[in-house]
Amino acid sequence: MPKLAANLTMLYNEVDFLDRFEAAAKSRFAGVEYLFPYAYPKEQIAERLARHRLTQVLHNLPAGDWAAGERGIACHPNRVGEFQDGVARGIEYAKALGCTQLNCLAGIAPQGVDLQEVRATFVANLRFAADKLGAAGIKLLTEPINTFDIPGFFLSRTRQAVDIIHDVASSNLFLQHDVYHMQRMEGELANTIKTHLPQIAHVQIADNPGRNEPGTGEINYRFLLGFLDSIGYAGWIGCEYKPKGTTVGGLVWREAHGL
Repeated sequence: MPKLAANLTMLYNEVDFLDRFEAAAKSRFAGVEYLFPYAYPKEQIAERLARHRLTQVLHNLPAGDWAAGERGIACHPNRVGEFQDGVARGIEYAKALGCTQLNCLAGIAPQGVDLQEVRATFVANLRFAADKLGAAGIKLLTEPINTFDIPGFFLSRTRQAVDIIHDVASSNLFLQHDVYHMQRMEGELANTIKTHLPQIAHVQIADNPGRNEPGTGEINYRFLLGFLDSIGYAGWIGCEYKPKGTTVGGLVWREAHGL
């Protein structure tokens, strides 16, 4: 049976962020994830997790100025120091929240910079982060994202991510497979996941088109969720979708998929 985590960045937008932990617990989610915790004192979030008996499954390393449209800085050659400072901050929050895996967003490739330099910067930053997180007992993940939603995003395909993981050459770097993003970029979901299962530490789901809840689009989640179970995927599945209506009203998809 898959372990489902509510993505609090996208779910329960009807209530304030800190109240979403209670909402997720009432909806029978055992874990939560979200983009970033850094706008709140780590002690405040830890208290909500403990109060509602939730596992903090995942959050991202700091990723630049999100409100200004930045989507990560790990591939930016002129921001290595900022990235390294962000690794320390990410570890500080993860340890306080009991979170055992952090995701690194590559970012949009900077204009006017040779792509080989962009790639080399990303590899070096991942190597640095994998080492620091490994010493703290935390897994480092990286995630390909589709370039329809985020034009110019540097890491956009599974094969590209696997090649970069190989070049980083760390035992503490894994793949985050977002089904929605990879359906848009490459399809062939089941075979790709099975081929790279040893490297996949986290899965996220949403349907396509629309990035809404499973069962609203073209992806056969009844098959895919069962397939993940049958091939031995043991990680969490993050529900990172945009509810078509209210979050709670849309949760009927779980019953329809035997969850």
